[in-house]
Amino acid sequence: MNGRQGIKSVLQSKQEKFAIIGENIHTTRIVLRDGKRHKTLQNGDEIILYLDKSGNQNNIPVPGWFKKTQPYEQGQVKHFMIAVLEAINGDKETQQECASFVQAEALRQIRAGADFLDLNVDEVSYKLDIQKEAMRWLVNIVQEVSTVPLSIDSSNSEIIATGLSEIDSSLGKTLINSVALERLETFDLVEKYDTKTIITAAGESQMPTNDIERVENVLRLLEEAERRGIKEEDIFVDLLVFPISVDSSFGTDYLNAVKILRKEKGDAIKITGGLSNVSFGLPKRKIINETFIKLSLEAGADSGIVDPIQTNLMKASTLNLDLEPHKFARDMLLGKDEFCMNYIKAYNQGQLVVK
Repeated sequence: MNGRQGIKSVLQSKQEKFAIIGENIHTTRIVLRDGKRHKTLQNGDEIILYLDKSGNQNNIPVPGWFKKTQPYEQGQVKHFMIAVLEAINGDKETQQECASFVQAEALRQIRAGADFLDLNVDEVSYKLDIQKEAMRWLVNIVQEVSTVPLSIDSSNSEIIATGLSEIDSSLGKTLINSVALERLETFDLVEKYDTKTIITAAGESQMPTNDIERVENVLRLLEEAERRGIKEEDIFVDLLVFPISVDSSFGTDYLNAVKILRKEKGDAIKITGGLSNVSFGLPKRKIINETFIKLSLEAGADSGIVDPIQTNLMKASTLNLDLEPHKFARDMLLGKDEFCMNYIKAYNQGQLVVK
């Protein structure tokens, strides 16, 4: 076996073991008002289109209260926020309509390869009691149809605890998203409910500024997990992916941290991250995301917090990054394109076309 075949074999093995944490069932998510999933009817009513569990065309309405929000004025519709709030405040028929929508979206994630379904309701309200009610409803609706474990995602451990209290354990070990140095008490929930958990590289008071800080923060958390008897096989490490458009070092900060931690801990833990975060604010995001997945696999990552519907893992793992347009993305992600100028120039000149 030559060197290139060896690398290909390793990547194939990693791809087969790659754990996808499906991130789409979040109340932050949007569809565009001028996109294909939004439609304005002749009477002026607006609807969000989807295919239900039977594959039939269906829709949920965009309510009047949402049309008064800033996201709506900016051309965005937060479809999961609408579904969750309309469900917990609506009548039985409305609840059934919203449940149908959410369950259809959950099944799309599973069919696309999600190993966990990540649920987040933090943006439904600033009121904790409403957030808890929303999480309670969402967990129960999703697990009615899910065949994979859920991931309970919140920056508030009380909301996580609410979600965990509703879990059907027959789906497998639930995942907590996440534990950080600033909220070590979330480890108590890992122990109480016997879950898997994501631990993040965030510091106690600020985000890490380089690869070393990421690894140092994570190692402190891993020490605490070991002290509590939490098995490494139940841990996913999120080394934090930030937009490359903000700082040209953010790609290599993550990739180098992956390499360091993999060398330090071996294969016992899963290394993950919100991989699509890297492309935020840039055109042709799919090119960037696919390239970054390939680079992350090569560095040693074996999980991703991604939308599997938008992520073709097989394609990403077999990309030739020496060819356009992905070489523009590769150079940018490896810090060789300050301010992303070459990538943006290539976009403006029509060079970012996938053949």
